[in-house]
Formats: sequence, C-alpha cells, structure tokens
Amino acid sequence: MTLHSCCLILFLFTWNAAAYGPNQRAQKKGDIILGGLFPIHFGVAAKDQDLKSRPESVECIRYNFRGFRWLQAMIFAIEEINSSPTLLPNMTLGYRIFDTCNTVSKALEATLSFVAQNKIDSLNLDEFCNCSEHIPSTIAVVGATGSGISTAVANLLGLFYIPQVSYASSSRLLSNKNQFKSFLRTIPNDEHQATAMADIIEYFRWNWVGTIAADDDYGRPGIEKFREEAEERDICIDFSELISQYSDEEEIQQVVEVIQNSTARVIVVFSSGPDLEPLIKEIVRRNITGKIWLASEAWASSSLIAMPEFFRVIGSTIGFALKAGQIPGFREFLQKVHPKKSTNNGFAKEFWEETFNCYLPDESKNSPASASFHKGHEEGLGAGNGTAAFRPPCTGDENITSVETPYMDYTHLRISYNVYLAVYSIAHALQDIYTCTPGKGLFTNGSCADIKKVEAWQVLKHLRHLNFTNNMGEQVDFDEFGDLVGNYSIINWHLSPEDGSVVFEEVGHYNVYAKKGERLFINENKILWSGFSKEVPFSNCSRDCLPGTRKGIIEGEPTCCFECVDCPDGEYSDETDASACDKCPEDYWSNENHTSCIPKQIEFLSWTEPFGIALTLFAVLGIFLTSFVLGVFTKFRNTPIVKATNRELSYLLLFSLLCCFSSSLFFIGEPQNWTCRLRQPAFGISFVLCISCILVKTNRVLLVFEAKIPTSLHRKWWGLNLQFLLVFLCTFVQIVICVIWLYTAPPSSYRNHELEDEIIFITCHEGSLMALGFLIGYTCLLAAICFFFAFKSRKLPENFNEAKFITFSMLIFFIVWISFIPAYASTYGKFVSAVEVIAILAASFGLLACIFFNKVYIILFKPSRNTIEEVRCSTAAHAFKVAARATLRRSNVSRKRSNSLGGSTGSTPTSSISSKSNHEDPFPLPASAERQRQQQRGCKQKVSFGSGTVTLSLSFEEPQKNAMANRNAKCRNSLEAQNSDDSLMRHRALLPLQ
Repeated sequence: MTLHSCCLILFLFTWNAAAYGPNQRAQKKGDIILGGLFPIHFGVAAKDQDLKSRPESVECIRYNFRGFRWLQAMIFAIEEINSSPTLLPNMTLGYRIFDTCNTVSKALEATLSFVAQNKIDSLNLDEFCNCSEHIPSTIAVVGATGSGISTAVANLLGLFYIPQVSYASSSRLLSNKNQFKSFLRTIPNDEHQATAMADIIEYFRWNWVGTIAADDDYGRPGIEKFREEAEERDICIDFSELISQYSDEEEIQQVVEVIQNSTARVIVVFSSGPDLEPLIKEIVRRNITGKIWLASEAWASSSLIAMPEFFRVIGSTIGFALKAGQIPGFREFLQKVHPKKSTNNGFAKEFWEETFNCYLPDESKNSPASASFHKGHEEGLGAGNGTAAFRPPCTGDENITSVETPYMDYTHLRISYNVYLAVYSIAHALQDIYTCTPGKGLFTNGSCADIKKVEAWQVLKHLRHLNFTNNMGEQVDFDEFGDLVGNYSIINWHLSPEDGSVVFEEVGHYNVYAKKGERLFINENKILWSGFSKEVPFSNCSRDCLPGTRKGIIEGEPTCCFECVDCPDGEYSDETDASACDKCPEDYWSNENHTSCIPKQIEFLSWTEPFGIALTLFAVLGIFLTSFVLGVFTKFRNTPIVKATNRELSYLLLFSLLCCFSSSLFFIGEPQNWTCRLRQPAFGISFVLCISCILVKTNRVLLVFEAKIPTSLHRKWWGLNLQFLLVFLCTFVQIVICVIWLYTAPPSSYRNHELEDEIIFITCHEGSLMALGFLIGYTCLLAAICFFFAFKSRKLPENFNEAKFITFSMLIFFIVWISFIPAYASTYGKFVSAVEVIAILAASFGLLACIFFNKVYIILFKPSRNTIEEVRCSTAAHAFKVAARATLRRSNVSRKRSNSLGGSTGSTPTSSISSKSNHEDPFPLPASAERQRQQQRGCKQKVSFGSGTVTLSLSFEEPQKNAMANRNAKCRNSLEAQNSDDSLMRHRALLPLQ
C-alpha cells in the first residue's frame, strides 16, 4: 500500500468525521465498538439545493425525546455490561452512535462511517500511518428505527456481513434472508401485528374499514398483509391511501377528503408518527370526529400524535404496543444526564436545551465546525419551534425531574427494552466467542474466533445461533429469519383527569404463541370510545341482519354491503349477519321469526278434535241403532214380518252392519301399522258381507215368486244352507283380495311431509291403490247386482217387497261411493280418513234405515199389520194379480182368434173374479153374492189393467175358524180353478214359509 493511498483513505474518513462533528455523535472508546442508529430528530429541514456551490449537509429538526431515551438505553446497557464481572470480563465495549434524523439519507451517511472504518482496519495501515486516535472496527450495529431506514442500512451492511440488530423495524420484508443477510431484530415482524388488527376488527364485528399506510417499506407491506387477513374474514376496505411526512399539502387534502366522505368509521393505519402527523393536523383543523383509529405499534404511543389538542379527533384510538420490559436502574440513569457530565454523549447538550427551553453557550465557539453546527442548530430549532431563537441561557442547575417530557416516561419500557435486549444479544454472542472451546466452535473444523481480533461476520454467525436468558427470565433466540417472536399489548388512549395528558391504558393482549382463535384477549370494560363512551361504535357498510334473516348481495357493491333478506319458510338463522339460512331438519319447521326450528305440527284424525268426536258419535250411534234393531228382531223373531224377511239372513245382515259401523272407528286416531292394515280389509269385508246378505235375500224371494211350479227341489235349493253358502262365497272373494293385498303390498303408517311444509300428516300409505280399487270395485259390483234384483222384485207382495227400499238403499250406496272417489282424490291429510269414514257411515246408515226401519216401525207401532192374515192377504193378492193378468192376456188372444174365425166372442170360465171392462162381463156374479162379499170383513185388492179393472176380495174371520177355513178352501179352489195360470202354485209354495 502506497503512502498516497493511505492518505486518500484517511482524507475520506476525515471528511466523513468532519461532517459529524463532536456534537453530532455519542462516542466512547473500547476494545470492541458497537454502532448505534437512533432518531434523535423527527426529520430534516427542507432545503433547495441549486448546486451553485458545494452542497451542505441538511439539518435535522424537531427534537425526539423518546429517541434520545432509546440512545440512553444503549449506553446504559453497554456500561452495565462493562461493569459486569461475568459477561465479557477484561473486555470493554465502546460505541459510536449517530442520529438518523428519521431519514434514509442521514442513516446511510452514518452507516458509511461504520463501513469506512471497517475497510480501513482491513487494509492494515498501522505500519504506514501512526494513528494514535485509531478507533477499532464496528463489529455490530444497533438500529435503526423505521423499517424503511433499516431496509436501506441493511442493504449496505449486508455487503460487508456486519450484523444489524434492529429494535423497532417490524416490516415483514426484512425477514427475507436472501436480501438482508445480516439483519436481525428484537421486535416481532408485522405479519403477526396485521393478523392481530384483523382479529380486533372481527372481534368488534366491524366489516367496513379504511386503510392508511406510510409510503415506505414499513407501511406498504404491513397494510398488504392486513388486506390479506381482512379478505379471509370478509372485512371490506372502503378506501386505501398512502401518506408520507414529505407529502405536499394538496395530497394531504385529498386523503382528508376521502376520510371525511367515507362511511367507514374504523381506519387502520400502518405508519410511523412523523409520517402520520401532517394528516392528523389537517383532520384536527377540519374537526373530523367520530372515527376509530386502529394504530400499528410505530405510532400507537407516538408523542407526536398522542397530544391533548388532538384527542377530540383521535381519542378512540386502539393500538398495539410491544410487551413492556424491566430495566433495573435505568430510571436513575436517565435522571443523571447532564451536558457537562455526559462528555461522551454529544446529544446531551441539545437535549438539555430542548428540555428546559434554554440554550447553553458553546465553549468552543472558535471551532469553525462547532460554530457552523450551532448556527444551523438554532435555525433548525427555529424551524421546529418559533421561539427557539429567543431562549434564555441555561444555568446548568436545572432539575431534570421537574419537567415532564417523553424522555422521563419510563412506566412502559417497550422500545427502550428492545434496545437494551439488542445490546445484550450482541454481548452474549461475543461472550460465546470469548468462552469458545477449540474443537467445539461454529467455524471450520470446530475452530473458534479470536475475541481480540474478532470480525463482524464471526459475530453474525454466533448471533444466528444465539440462545440466552434475559434479565426477565425469558429465553432469547433468533429464528431462521432473524426474528424474535413476541407478544403485543393492546392499548386504548385515555385522557388523564389529573393533567389532561394522553395516557395509554392497557386493555388487552395478543399472544402469538396461542392457538388460532385464542390469541386475542380484550377487556371491553376498560375501553373508552371517544374518551368517554362505553358503547362500541358501528362501522359496517350495512346494518346487522338480525337472526331470522340472511345477507343478500347487492349488485355492484362489495360483499360487506348487503341487504337483509328474510329466511324462507323451512329455513332459519340463529345468528346475526348469517350468510345463508340453514334448512330445518325433516321433522322440524321454522318458527314465525325464522330464528329457530320447532317440531312440525302433527296432524291426523284425532279422537279429541271436534270432527273426530262427531264421527265417533255417529259411528257409536250406528252401532247402537243396529244393536237395537237386532234386539227387536230377536225379541219378535216369531212374528210374521220377521219370518217373512228371512230372519237368519237378517241377523247376519245386522251383524255385518255392526261390523261396518265398527270398521269406521279404525280410521280415527293416530294411524299405526296394525290399524292401517286392518281398517281397509275390515271395511271391505264388512260391506261385502252386508251386500251379499241383501243380494241372497232378494234373489231368493224373487226366485220363489217367479218359479212356474215350486217343487221340493226349489225348496231344497232355497234353503238356509244354500243361502249361507252363497254369502260365504261372495265374502270369500273379498277375503282373498284382502289377503293378496296384505301379502304383496301391506299398508303402513306414513309421515307425509310433502302436503304442507309446516305440518306432518300421519296417514296410511295404502301400499297399492290398485288393490284398494279392486276392494271397492268388487263391493260396488255386488251392489250393482243387488240393485238389479231389487229392481226386478219391485212388484212382489208388500210384505216381501223390500225391493223399493233395497233399491233406494243401493242408490244411496252408489251415490256415496261415486262421490267418494273424487272426494278421496282431491283431499289430503287427515281429511282422507274423514272422507272414507263419512262414506262408510252414510252407506251403513242408508242400508240400516232403508231395510230395517220400516219393519221396526210396524213391529213396534203397527202390530195389527204384523199378522199372518196380512201376510197371506198380501201373498194371495199378488197371486191374483199374476193370474188375472195371465187370464186377460189369454182372453184377448182367444177373442182375436174367434174374430178371425167368425165364432163366439166369449168364454165361460168358472171363477169368483169379477171383471169390468168396456164390453159386457160374460161372467157376472149374482147380486146376493156381491152384497154378502161387501158385508164381510176382509181385504180388498183392486188391480187396474189396460183393458179394465179387476177387484179381489178375501175375508178371514178369526173367531169363526171353520168359516175362515171354508173361505180359505174356497179361495184356494177358486184360484186353482184357473188351470190355465200355473203361477197360482206360488201361493202354495210360500204358505209353509210363512
């Protein structure tokens, strides 16, 4: 290395040092030097560089008391380590600390100083230059504060593998080890903070927010991560703006306009205090209140924003703060600061002047650099504080504890503790190097670094493998990304009732180690909204949809802007802001408000409902009346009318009617499988048995009266055995139909949900409608046959002539069951059973009334008609009618033949019949006989034909049995005299039956 090169490098270093004169740094010699970067000022003065002369370094303005406290924390930690007998014994740590003025340019200017010194040491110029003031290389840097500044510094330090341990830079971009190889930090990255912000918004059920971010590497990545988390939680963002402390007034005005016009009340801000300050000042000027500010940790406790005059605008701030730590002895150390005592701290003088609003005379006024700095400093103070140029001189005896400044606010040491922890992390890495055992080191072949000639990259290696316990008993180790995972405290801004200052009340915490969903804890009772209210503000695009409704999408609007739509019937929502309504289970239905599901109403034809009770009473009435008729017939079983109606079949018919009325009761009550399988067969078999009895009964009488000559063979086949056999065969067909039905497709109880949504109809599933059709169809077929025979029997004797009543009952039967088919098809639910019960009862009452009520009336109220004479008279009259009709028919035929042959026009039959017509009666009765017939008590029958009138007179005298027998004999002889009429023999066949 030539002397020329040595002088050039020394010149560069000297120029760099000259720019940072003695009053612009805190510096102390030591065996190992640590660098420090702190924002002692909030910014730099704007200065137009026209380049007409050599550019001068910009001046820093607006003093940052908290930044100076952080610097003091580094100095305190280094001095504490130097005085420790166990940590780095026989080693002294020094420091070189610079002011970044919260700008990238100043931070890079200081960083170049660290790098330049390291390069000088790497050239080994001691043999060429006698540098008595030589300062060792900076082996690690503590800082910087803002993520944007740390990003620039990390890019430069990373080129030389100088470890950088930040205490406040939380941007998640800095976790990229490919780009920032030597960056580590003692603060959690913003990824957890952005997630925590989204969790808070979700906790308070907000979904309509605005976002503001600093236009740097801290704000942009942080708000981007928040947007990702918000999207996952269905949180909508109304606006998203970028700000900077260097934004012009027009840009600030535009952002304020957006905030003022937005309906979102919650504003999420990822920014530092200096970047946010111009925006807050404009909002305060416009007096825009009612907003809830969700603050990132970079400004949540910023002294620039947390000012009483701003509180009416930002009093609802909820922010994140780092976990506070304890630094024993730090409070006393802060109180000892004094410009004359703190000779190694070039920032103490300005701190003193800003704290007591005075100025300290510069003892080295003759120094050009010092004079230049003092002049610029006064200009800078004037820019930040209009009265700084007129400050009184400081006495040096001022009491630091008598003035309240952020510097003395040591109640919650967060960033200060991070600085303290960063220094101790570097010290423990150096301790690991100091205590390294050869063969167990981290370098090649287990070698160890030399603590006296340690290099920055070696310290970086040990920092990556660091693991120690801090003064609070917590484990400290950097992860693979160089981060420390930590927790957050959640603070709420309150106004102190004592002095009116803004205080930060801890209202909860966020534990990143906990499971998802259990990380956030908030004590709502401690939160004051707008400084006084306990009611949680509303920040939603739409009002909450109450339980029973769901959110409906509004076309063209974000998903958070919706309309509330009532849940449809059968669906419910039991929570607020439900995205969709849930379907009720099958057996449940939504209540009136659609907030829950209630069991569906169960409906069937119940015994207890009025309709069911009425049908039951009618069925019981039918059973009673049938039983009464059966009792009457049993009691008067030997009377002529009961005998004439074939009492055995009548008993069976009444029994079948009892079964018909009873079968209707199976249709009432909750349908069970056994009742469903029993009711239709019971109804079908009962009615077939009833119709079969009527059919056989009617057919028997008809056959008797229509037989030409009744013989013993007729009597045999018209006997009871054959009658019961026919009834059995007809009924057996129905039984076979029912058995096949029950075997192939048995009916069962069925819960029908389809007819009405909110009602479950318990009905009987018939299994096979075809089988039901066969059952009813067969019954109607028998009824039709019965109707046919009844119609043919309409001219039988009155006592035997049930035909008109049977015909009427069959008409009722057909009307009922023909009406039943459309009624059955058009009704549903319990009314299906009701329709069938009504049909059964109507048909049963029709049969009972038409067939039996007339006979019961005669038996009970007209006993004179219930005699053998009445029955025989009716039978004889019928026989006479038939004989007379046949005689007149043959007479007409004979007369026509005689006329054609020219013979006689009359005939001389012997008979007691008198015929009156338009012609002369060829067989007149004597006058005495006619008078005697009129005087006798008997029965008279008149029959009218088309050609005349025939009168029959039969007399029976009970007291004069012999005379009655003679008259009967005469009657029989008279009737038998009509040999041409074979139908007279029916009378003889019927007499024994009577």
